[in-house]
Amino acid sequence: MAITGEDVTLEEIFPISNDFAVVEMSSADELSFVGADTRVRLNFQDGELEVRLPFGSHSRLFLSEVNRAWSDVCKSPKEAPKFEWLHKYRKASKGQGGVKQTLAPLGTTHTKISQHKKTGNSLNAVSRSPVEGNKRVNSGVEHPRVESGPVSQGKVKREGWDELKREGRDDLVRQSSHTASNKATMLAMPQFGLRDNLVRCELLKNEDIYTYLENFSFFLGTYNVNGQTPKEGLRPWLGSTSTPPDMYCVGFQELDLSKEAFFFNDTPKETEWMRAVSEGLHPDAKYALVKLVRLVGIMLLFYVRNEHAKHISEMEAETVGTGIMGRMGNKGAVAIRFRFHNSDICVVNSHLAAHIEEYERRNQDYKDICSRLLFRQHDPALAPLAIMKHDVVLWLGDLNYRLSDLDVDNVKDLIAKKDFETLHSYDQLKRQIDEKAVFVGFVEGEIGFLPTYKYDTGSDQWDTSEKCRVPAWCDRILWRGKNVRQLHYQSHMDLKTSDHKPVSSLLEIGIKLVNEESYKKTFEEIVRSLDKMENECIPSVTLSTREFHFKDVKFRQHQAETLTLHNDGQVPCQFEFIQKLDEPTYCKPWLTANPAKGFIAQGGNMDIDLEVFVNRSTATELNAGRQQIEDILVLHLERGKDYFLSVSGNYLPSCFGSSIQTLCQLRDPIQEMPLETIRELTSSGDETRTVIIDKPLDIPKEIWQMVDHLYRNAPKQGELFQQPGLRSEFVEIRDCLDTGMPDSLPGSNHSVAEALLIFLDALPEPVVPFSLYQQCLECCSNTSQCKKVVSLLPQCHKNVFNYITAFLRELLKHSTHNSLDVNILATIFAALLLRSPTKQDLAEKKKTQEFFQHFLVQDLS
Repeated sequence: MAITGEDVTLEEIFPISNDFAVVEMSSADELSFVGADTRVRLNFQDGELEVRLPFGSHSRLFLSEVNRAWSDVCKSPKEAPKFEWLHKYRKASKGQGGVKQTLAPLGTTHTKISQHKKTGNSLNAVSRSPVEGNKRVNSGVEHPRVESGPVSQGKVKREGWDELKREGRDDLVRQSSHTASNKATMLAMPQFGLRDNLVRCELLKNEDIYTYLENFSFFLGTYNVNGQTPKEGLRPWLGSTSTPPDMYCVGFQELDLSKEAFFFNDTPKETEWMRAVSEGLHPDAKYALVKLVRLVGIMLLFYVRNEHAKHISEMEAETVGTGIMGRMGNKGAVAIRFRFHNSDICVVNSHLAAHIEEYERRNQDYKDICSRLLFRQHDPALAPLAIMKHDVVLWLGDLNYRLSDLDVDNVKDLIAKKDFETLHSYDQLKRQIDEKAVFVGFVEGEIGFLPTYKYDTGSDQWDTSEKCRVPAWCDRILWRGKNVRQLHYQSHMDLKTSDHKPVSSLLEIGIKLVNEESYKKTFEEIVRSLDKMENECIPSVTLSTREFHFKDVKFRQHQAETLTLHNDGQVPCQFEFIQKLDEPTYCKPWLTANPAKGFIAQGGNMDIDLEVFVNRSTATELNAGRQQIEDILVLHLERGKDYFLSVSGNYLPSCFGSSIQTLCQLRDPIQEMPLETIRELTSSGDETRTVIIDKPLDIPKEIWQMVDHLYRNAPKQGELFQQPGLRSEFVEIRDCLDTGMPDSLPGSNHSVAEALLIFLDALPEPVVPFSLYQQCLECCSNTSQCKKVVSLLPQCHKNVFNYITAFLRELLKHSTHNSLDVNILATIFAALLLRSPTKQDLAEKKKTQEFFQHFLVQDLS
């Protein structure tokens, strides 16, 4: 495993001064192995330091930064450096040899450093007193020492460590420059990042040579607890195996159904259920909690047996909300990824959309999770990892797929006969998998247990409420990958806390372990072969095309074109899209290249998706014509040439992302208006100066259409503004608003409600303008003052504010049917109507909600 900055402790520091030098010390035998450690000697005024650096790009970057710093000192030899930046890492106590730095390591280092005194005296003779050391900055004030054993946790100074790591990352991205006198003694750094990738790629291709499989048991559990607290021990579920598993992955859904959890992601039940899980694990082994990740009520706990913990690395956790507007975390997923020995594993716990008829929404949730849940890699140069880029993927949770085409009596009759095979043929998840709509490549074991939903809480009785839900296998466990065998798949009827029953699966997974001797031999053979061809050939690629045109780009509608790179050179190559001069990123904000960097083996191909997606942050400029779908991408080959790609297209203006003033000037749909008219309305900066019609509309017709549709069709709709709509229906609603066809809005009530929220979120200037935001916060507790602020709104903004609040008050009259209340509506709409011009903290968020509540609890007309 490569050594990183987290593997070492910074205890002392050598200043780089005029008498500093770097000399390579590797012997001829060591140089014959390119992948071997490198030895260099650092000379300074009173001593020298011999450093053995591990194979890898981090070592090259370290030497590059040392050389850059030395070069900077040489440029101004008369100016003695003061090293003032060291003060923020100093402890209050100072010891001999200067100020000691005790920044704690996260692992055990393998770096070996030997230190010598030029005069032959003891090491301590190098050090000065703190006072003298501060006077003479060129005299080796502080000395680095890296220990090979763990450092006492009592010496941790976390803030300094985090700050140092951040500075280190910032420094490493800078390019180094070499002076002629010193360049000859430095290693060939520019090619080394590519070499690392070459070695990594070859090692991956030859993995079967140096790895072998060993089976480990994984216990997977999922439980929708319906907002309850633990009322019974979990041992019948978690301790149900005859022998203790090697690992536990335990997922919960609906951990907390309170509004505080939903809106502020804060719940005491996290600790309660974590404690219940820890007490319920198999009693015949000791386990360590490696990771806990939670999004509102979706929580995943990962435990391993103590003896395996040292083999867990590269641990990351991510969350994705798929609730209303694709943000709310009442639905979505939490996930972890880690490396166990030499196998990469991903575990996902998801809670998908509810209700029997919403299987398409569940399919969409699954696809959103797969596309949006990306894990960062420890090497920042590498692209994020998607879920499917792992050796094994374990997916559990309340997937909410139901039984279709059977009424409740038929289902219960088949359950009584234990005819699970017939019953399973009506299962929505099975049907969607068979149609390859979701979970392609995943496997689920045979179901031989009762449906896990819905029961009367505290019993084994099916739902006896007025709704009388049809029983269903909502809670599922699936896997994807090789060398996986399921040992059991069952529900646990003994637990009665919730209206769901917990489910467990015990999997035996073949994990790749490394044979160190074979690995070393394979590694040496790879670096020998790379040594022969490196620097002999220049990389080159063939591009499938260099021009890309995106026709009729629309708001929030994804378009993609594929660029295929073929490595036609004699060596593997590394590519990256790079920034153009004076531009902050390699592309415009509406464009992405996926992947933006990568590695192509000799003779190999790489498909790159150029993706266009216009959202709230880019729509306004495109609507106004101040930006166009035009860009030039620069594709750079390391040690090769640059290729230029042309991206063009046309954007269809949308009411989404247009201002309230502009839309009030347009009686016709926006796409029926000449582009020059729209640009004239938005280019002056004061849209009230340009008059297209004699009498502007009181409110944008698009807002009226959506609100009127909901007023007529959805006052009693359950979970309105809380349950997401379908993306396909949003597309139809957007096109209807932008083109005027058809005459009435298509789609479900939930899709129209979500479209209204997206519209308000995309306004370039919110309903309450940014200039009045601070006044709203200051008067949030005073009803009359709040009303006064609203009176200051521009007329069209004030009309929209009053129209929406009147509609919401109407919805509250039907709260017994739609389950809406003042808190829910204030939380959702205050965030859209009173947007902060800067990042909003929790206190401001609560003040905006308090402000908006005044207009929901009484009629201010």
